Amino acid sequence: MEHMEIIIILAITAAAFLVLASLVRGLIHFARTSNALANGNDGVSEGHMMQNRMMFARVKWQAITIVLLVILGAVAAAD
Repeated sequence: MEHMEIIIILAITAAAFLVLASLVRGLIHFARTSNALANGNDGVSEGHMMQNRMMFARVKWQAITIVLLVILGAVAAAD
């Protein structure tokens, strides 16, 4: 395996981990916000804002992971 492929695979692994971390953090904030709503708190809270931030972070890291996978495929096809 070439050095470039190894670097791309490590970057894919890191990006995939960040997808998972964003998902878990978003689910934690979702659970906290659901509990707050069940207790009678209405309106947009900090929990809602954090859920949105985590969703956008997850989508961003998913896109980066997909781009890296395409690059890896192009590099592997060129060999």
